[in-house]
Amino acid sequence: MRFIITLTYILLLLPYKLSIAADSIHLSQSITDGQTLVSQDETFELGFFRPDGNSNRTYLGIWFKNIPVRQVVWVANRVKPIIGSDRIMLTVNRTGNLVLTQNSTVVWFTNIQKQAHTNPVAVLLDNGNLVVRNVGETNQEEHLWQSFDYPSDTWLPHMKVGRSFKSGHDWKLTSWKSPEDPSPSDFTWGLALRDYPDSYIMKGTKIKLSRFGPWNGEYPSGAPEVRYTTSSSTRLLGNRYEFVVNKDEMFYRYTQNKSSVISIIVLKQSTLFPYVWIEQEQIWKTYRSFPRDYCDTYGLCGAYGNCVISRGDMCQCFKGFSPKSLAITDWSEGCVRDEPLSCYNGTQKDGFIKFGGLRVPDTTHALLNESISLEECRDKCLNNCSCMAYTNSNISGGGSGCVMWFGDLIDIRQFDNGGQDLYIRMPASMLGTDHGSERRIIIHITIASICGLLVPCLYFVWRFRRKIVAETSQLAEIDLPLFDLTTIAAATNGFSMNKKIGEGGFGPVYWGKLTNGQEIAVKKLSSLSSQGMTEFINEVKLIAQLQHRNLVKLLGCCIQGQERVLIYEYMNNGSLHSFIFDDIKGKLLKWPQRLHIICGVCRGLLYLHRDSRLRIIHRDLKASNVLLDQDLNPKISDFGTARTFGGDQTEGNTKRIIGTYGYMAPEYVSKGIFSVKSDVFSFGVLLLEIICGKRNKAYYHTDDNLNLVGQAWTLWKEGIASELIDSNIGDSYVVSEVLRCMHVSLLCVQQNPNDRPTMTSAMLMLESEMELEEPKEPGFFYSNISLDSYLRSSRKDRSLAYDVTISSFGPR
Repeated sequence: MRFIITLTYILLLLPYKLSIAADSIHLSQSITDGQTLVSQDETFELGFFRPDGNSNRTYLGIWFKNIPVRQVVWVANRVKPIIGSDRIMLTVNRTGNLVLTQNSTVVWFTNIQKQAHTNPVAVLLDNGNLVVRNVGETNQEEHLWQSFDYPSDTWLPHMKVGRSFKSGHDWKLTSWKSPEDPSPSDFTWGLALRDYPDSYIMKGTKIKLSRFGPWNGEYPSGAPEVRYTTSSSTRLLGNRYEFVVNKDEMFYRYTQNKSSVISIIVLKQSTLFPYVWIEQEQIWKTYRSFPRDYCDTYGLCGAYGNCVISRGDMCQCFKGFSPKSLAITDWSEGCVRDEPLSCYNGTQKDGFIKFGGLRVPDTTHALLNESISLEECRDKCLNNCSCMAYTNSNISGGGSGCVMWFGDLIDIRQFDNGGQDLYIRMPASMLGTDHGSERRIIIHITIASICGLLVPCLYFVWRFRRKIVAETSQLAEIDLPLFDLTTIAAATNGFSMNKKIGEGGFGPVYWGKLTNGQEIAVKKLSSLSSQGMTEFINEVKLIAQLQHRNLVKLLGCCIQGQERVLIYEYMNNGSLHSFIFDDIKGKLLKWPQRLHIICGVCRGLLYLHRDSRLRIIHRDLKASNVLLDQDLNPKISDFGTARTFGGDQTEGNTKRIIGTYGYMAPEYVSKGIFSVKSDVFSFGVLLLEIICGKRNKAYYHTDDNLNLVGQAWTLWKEGIASELIDSNIGDSYVVSEVLRCMHVSLLCVQQNPNDRPTMTSAMLMLESEMELEEPKEPGFFYSNISLDSYLRSSRKDRSLAYDVTISSFGPR
């Protein structure tokens, strides 16, 4: 009897289950845990999932059906997860609302404003959009409700990010709290409704973290790379971006030019990542991210500050402005004008100077007029004393429209490729006027000035000549060959750009060949160098006395007129930097070669700290300052920033912070204290980079924004540090040997310098099997900590290009 009842129940349910279409739910139908909807082309799937696989928290979501690495692109009940999986059901009711229940209790539901006219149906579309519409609706764009109106953390092709003017509803991305928790975090990305709309990554409702800039007709002003379709990443992603504004809505949207490519854009905490599915490798891969670097940090350089990522000192004041704060470490107050504006006082009138290649300022206080030309825009801005800048609102087709800024100009950055023009208001004295009376006054003043300055100039020339003689005599005291400038110029073909092989804080480096056939590396002091004659003399004196197989050999120098040149032995394989951070050349350095380089660098530092006549602190040890000869033997180079200690001296202090961010010890960055332990810290970072093949950069794309040191420390504590080993090493290593080196590196980068080993101990640890103590927490654990420390201590290079030397000038 029980069998008959059970069979009857199954037979009654069978037609009900079979009536559910593969991609839709009709009235009186449902899906339960274990059942899914699949879009017609089988790209997307909707069903129930658990973020960590084993949790009792269940969510309704959408993901790619045929991709083995599940990537959830939309979650319905983000705020309220289902606990357990008993009697979960998703249905469509007669009003057209989707209802998610557990044990008949409503967990989540839609709130449709439109009334369903006929039987409603929920359909999962081929673009990943879950829609509810009336059965038989012929207008495919007519929906009662759609999931695209309520994005999670993922931006899909055809999905809008912006605002509906009709409903007042914002379409924006909201990051998951963590990879295992899809509930909304504080991090969002969306459009700000302005006269000239802008878009931001926000933390909460008030803190702006980074800004894309307004749409300028071709691309968001702060993201010129989306315009360039020649880049490999853009070709691969095949995305075309557009910005739409009409009476009903305002939004960004993108489409894929290649239907065979699967790409998405995901907001993870404070960073947007474009991902593409690589079928051959079976992974989601990202080719860039936003923010890209520190210059994308909102308002980093303050008012009228221009962030130039390629400069050692990223924050620059525009011409006619100077830093407001006297402290060279503080850019939060930005820049102020050297001369006040007059607007129009009867004799002088303000004007504008054009600055090119910029992300235009924050548009909070900007006005848009799309109907006037650039010239008319200039006149309007000039006649309004509160207008500080203007430009075209649309740069396509030669430019059109007008946008004007009122008040301080905030959050500007410079691009090497792309960006747009900005015309900034300047006082008349900055404009180079050419009126006759002004010209005569200038001539008279110039003549008087020349007469008044002639004697002091002659005096300074005499002083300068004496200085040159003194410097030359210092070099003459050193037992080192002095080369003639003509010989060096001939060897480098007149310092030809074709012979240039690198550049550092000192200046450019050229390859050359002497008449006897010997190859040389020629290091030429640049007139714009952050280092000067002091560093030049310092390097010559130091390295001329150093003799070690792991230190680069100085062959001679040249000081002639204004030229300062060092001549080194040529290292065929260039810098270590060019190997370990390159996917192709990195494969040439298997683990035995890397261990050989590690031990060689260690021996070189040990010689400097212990065995040379004077104890020498290098202060700028990094991958680009380790050169490799034809046999891949490492040699430490660039001693321009080194300091010597005599006798029992073990520590020094300076207000002139010199080094490279990412390699500098925390006590040196924050307090100017340096010692042999400063080099030990740098060695620890370099050792990690050699093992992992990654830079110790501030944004090490993880959800916690750890740098490489922090990532290594975290994985070490979890017992999975081997995950960081560079895949380019292949299977050429013994795990215990690599982990021992990583252990030594973590000991070298500990926060407290007293906890770090000496180079003698480090060498012993690397070459023996002695038991090692457990490392303590490293310095600069998180990227935001390192950034804050650095901003307090130095204005110099805070970019992700860590081969740039930092020099913060101040009295010794």
